[in-house]
Amino acid sequence: MNVFGSSGTRGVANEELTPEFVLRVAKAAGTTWGDKRVAIARDTRLTGGMLADAAASGLASVGTDVDRLGIVSTPGAQAYAEREGIATIVITASHNPPQYNGVKLVGTDGIELTIADLEEIEETLLAEAFETAPWNATGRVREIDGVRRAYIDELLEHVDRETIADAGLTVALDPGHGAGSLTSPEFLRKLGCRVVTVNGQPDGHFPGRDPEPVPENLADLGRLVRATDADLGIAHDGDADRAIFFDEDGTYIHGDATLAALAAAELEAGDTTVSAVNVSQRLVDVANDVGADLELTPIGSTNIITRIEELEENGQRVPIAGEGNGGIFFPAYRLSRDGAYTAARFLELVAERPASELVEPYDDYANVRRNIHYESTAERDAMLDAAANQAHESDAELNTRDGYRLDHGDAWVLARPSGTEPLVRIYAEARDQSRADGLAADMYDALADAKADA
Repeated sequence: MNVFGSSGTRGVANEELTPEFVLRVAKAAGTTWGDKRVAIARDTRLTGGMLADAAASGLASVGTDVDRLGIVSTPGAQAYAEREGIATIVITASHNPPQYNGVKLVGTDGIELTIADLEEIEETLLAEAFETAPWNATGRVREIDGVRRAYIDELLEHVDRETIADAGLTVALDPGHGAGSLTSPEFLRKLGCRVVTVNGQPDGHFPGRDPEPVPENLADLGRLVRATDADLGIAHDGDADRAIFFDEDGTYIHGDATLAALAAAELEAGDTTVSAVNVSQRLVDVANDVGADLELTPIGSTNIITRIEELEENGQRVPIAGEGNGGIFFPAYRLSRDGAYTAARFLELVAERPASELVEPYDDYANVRRNIHYESTAERDAMLDAAANQAHESDAELNTRDGYRLDHGDAWVLARPSGTEPLVRIYAEARDQSRADGLAADMYDALADAKADA
């Protein structure tokens, strides 16, 4: 696909992602869907209103009525889509920097569209084969109230409120000025938690930190956990479909360790879990320990969703799936990533044992993640060729499902192009930090040299 990547389409707002482009995407989606009614939601980014207006105009021009949901987290918008049985356009760039924005498309079942569905819309877009409604049949736009409250109420019905409330937990929350700032504090308080916040005001400038919940952006949350004697720290990305945690000592918990701890609580012998090609050995070990299968996909939520659906159609049970970035699926709840729901499920475990004890078995591996920016496809292709050369010169087992993953038995390194930004991402994991650093550095140096020569 040329337009839609692994998590929709994104770019710098008003440069790469213009209102004109979003209008055309909405016209293509509305034409392809042929639905009478479609919803539009957005996160807190400054350009969200402008782009949501463009999307509404595009839909109305093809004769589709529009429900404007306002600022709602992506999982909140997905809940509305499923509840109402209507497709939804979400204006969000998730974890990307403030200047970015994007478009994510959700089906009538509340699930992100499959690659096949996205390709159909993309064909309509590229061919500009848009429907055009006559003047007296254009769509009507209405503002919908109460969407966030309905989402919170639904969350409360699907988690163990009693266990969490009885534990009397204190939670430090960093919604990062994003859409989760309008729902997660209230949700956690209704679970019976004492909630303290940092970066808790919705603000598209993201003054306190960038939207991506990575350690270098979350120092304030660690300090807040320690200052308030909190039992758990929780951080979201811009659209709150992810959750990252800090333990009771204010120590960052790697997302792979969270996924492993939750998987250990969910998986049984004969189950299957699904993750991406950059999966941590932690999840591999959990699956092996309980006798569950592990399926790998290319990176990106759409790929994981498609594989879960295929497995469930074949009668296999998939109680949990996800990636180490805090995006976790609990398919029995909904086939979507939901940062608030993930936080509640982890709180159910923290109510019984401290967070540090829950993840202690999964502290054995060190992880490194590095990025290399490129300015042209020539630079990108040169770096990927260099990654291929690294693989061919190595004795490691090679996996090319998504990029180049070199498995060394005790460690691995992966280089792959980002689906949403002009970056080649490098991931490495080993049992000690120096080994992981070395693998990442070797790959980084090879790619940087290739980029310089491109």
